[in-house]
Amino acid sequence: MVKVKAFAGIRPPKTMAKEVSSRPYDVLNSKEAKVEATEKSLLHIIKPEIDFDPIADEHSEEVYLKGAENFKLWKEKGWLAQDKKDKFYIYAQTMDGRTQYGLVACCHFQDYLNNKIKKHELTRKDKEEDRMKHVRTQNANIEPVFFSYPANAEIDAIVANIVKNETPEYDFTAKPEGFGHTFWVIEDDATNKRITDIFATIPSLYVADGHHRTAAAALVGQEKMNANPNHTGEEEYCYFLSVIFPDNQLKIIDYNRTVKDLNGLTEEQLIEALKEDFDVEKVGKSIHTPTKLHNFGMYIGGEWYSFTAKAGRFDDKDPIGVLDVTILSNLVLDKLLGIKDLRTDKRIDFIGGIRGLGELEKRVNSGDMKVAFALYPVSMDQLVDIADSGNIMPPKTTWFEPKLRSGLVIHSLD
Repeated sequence: MVKVKAFAGIRPPKTMAKEVSSRPYDVLNSKEAKVEATEKSLLHIIKPEIDFDPIADEHSEEVYLKGAENFKLWKEKGWLAQDKKDKFYIYAQTMDGRTQYGLVACCHFQDYLNNKIKKHELTRKDKEEDRMKHVRTQNANIEPVFFSYPANAEIDAIVANIVKNETPEYDFTAKPEGFGHTFWVIEDDATNKRITDIFATIPSLYVADGHHRTAAAALVGQEKMNANPNHTGEEEYCYFLSVIFPDNQLKIIDYNRTVKDLNGLTEEQLIEALKEDFDVEKVGKSIHTPTKLHNFGMYIGGEWYSFTAKAGRFDDKDPIGVLDVTILSNLVLDKLLGIKDLRTDKRIDFIGGIRGLGELEKRVNSGDMKVAFALYPVSMDQLVDIADSGNIMPPKTTWFEPKLRSGLVIHSLD
């Protein structure tokens, strides 16, 4: 069973939440962040390279130190202030008329190391180390990770009661995305204790988004444990910041692919070769959005095609083999286009579904890419099945939206 606890969050005053909070560090490049960052923006803390002219190397020691300096300054100026007692928070996100309600909490690093917090993607050591440096230098989890848990009726009722009867601490629409962010503080001690007790009955949490931040936070906790001869397991550094959503409220959107060339094939040869493993239908100029599992869209030569995997071309009993990203990788990207490693091959690029299938047309029409593939999104049930079985999804399989807003609340490791 998982250990989840309340914490004394460091957060902006009510009137500053919209300006202080920001999009996550990995959504913007440095140039975009420099343009977007206002005076009080958290981007000065999570992407401090923007405070140098010219923009500095984000992995340089001076940049990590600048982030820590800015974090200290934000607290001194009162743009961030710590709550006086431990509590949970509710964070609601609204996108396209749909709202999901998460609990902001701290999770224990041992649950990650013991696989009670389950992952579905591989992490890269260089990215882990980058995030670890941020946590070490700040001595805080500045940005939360995005987790899911099996929906629980009692937690649903607690959240619904607070949302209905209490005034939110923050409530704003963020630009440029236009997503709504609403935030409640749970002040009642008995309610906070009950939430901890309920999570003690939940066997697992699932990493939805933020695998590298999760790994980094857990590894820093382990480092601090090893450096403390009097370690008890309840120190604040044992815990890291998360927002945990019930699995039945989350929606995964599509994660699509574009490829620079046809591996020596003509457009006609590629279309003909697809017919060995797929039923192929020409759609024409209208965008084809995949309608079900194993149905794909392809944009090539100014035309859209629908193609569906034939029976027997994949293994329905294999949680990885049945994924559309696996079918496309095995039967198209590898077999026909010669792309063996999605992580390293420079001929392929990945387009999050939030940008729409029109972005696939744009990339191909520009001449930058030769062909684009649209995929049907993975389901939460598939994600959970893969994580529970100890398997790992192929790269760039899941895209969660909206992204968590950074800076609504921060967790100190002291």
